[in-house]
Amino acid sequence: MLFRQLEYFVALARERHFARAAAACYVSQPALSEAIRKLENELKVPLVKRGRTFEGLTPEGERLVLWARRILADHDALKQEVTALRTGLSGELRLGVIPASAATIALLTDPFCAAHPLVRVHVETSLASADIVDRLRRFELDAGVIYPDGQDTSGLTVTPLYREEQVLLVGADLVAERTSPLDWIDIVELPLCLLNPGMRGRQLVDAALAARNLVAHPRLETDSVATLFAHVATGRWATVIPSTWLRTTPPPAGARVVPLRDPAVGSMIALVIQSDEPVSTLARALIETARAARPDVVEHEPTDRPA
Repeated sequence: MLFRQLEYFVALARERHFARAAAACYVSQPALSEAIRKLENELKVPLVKRGRTFEGLTPEGERLVLWARRILADHDALKQEVTALRTGLSGELRLGVIPASAATIALLTDPFCAAHPLVRVHVETSLASADIVDRLRRFELDAGVIYPDGQDTSGLTVTPLYREEQVLLVGADLVAERTSPLDWIDIVELPLCLLNPGMRGRQLVDAALAARNLVAHPRLETDSVATLFAHVATGRWATVIPSTWLRTTPPPAGARVVPLRDPAVGSMIALVIQSDEPVSTLARALIETARAARPDVVEHEPTDRPA
């Protein structure tokens, strides 16, 4: 059994298409197909359902691809460990990040890259916490930044990073006549733009409103915090965003930042990696950076304070 055969098999399981898998492995399609046939012959079980096109993995293939991913991950970890002993860390760190942390991940990746200049970092910022956990277990990511609440983190090392607090960001003219702190009943009357239903930030808002028997009816929904910023910048919208974004992205001119209280809205953000030994050298180094840097984000000073 060759590592190359396992790499081709894992690529096919990921791409679900022979030609795309071959392209991802930089080989011809016949070479990839032949390598997988040899792997099947050696293991004496069919791994792939074959027709005129790729039709999926066999039950045996679905089970064995998990072992193939683990073997390849351990092989990469071994190479990283040996290289680190000789010349320091190198290679690529694959990091999955929830959208809410896209603006603060530099507080972690910047000191990591400074400490390990030979390491490349690939960051994906459009993943849900559950997707990140799943891809960690399939060895498609080395580390992730997630909302750990409500996630099955068994088999993972969880390192808390900071607590994310949500704030109201609103065009100042929309609340120019307000002399008292805004309450949730006032917020739902504003022209709201919010994250899509199902996204964690939106779930926190909906839960806070439900505690007051209120429901939000946003005029615009999106999967991008940057899009929310852009709409508030027009002066005609209000939104609820993580205060951490205000650390790296100042509020638009003329906008007000209002803390949310009674109830407050917040959630823990954590770094997660595989806990099974041997742990990836790069993932272990990222944890060490997180513990040293402590990227606790200082909340933006609100322009409104509750009475």
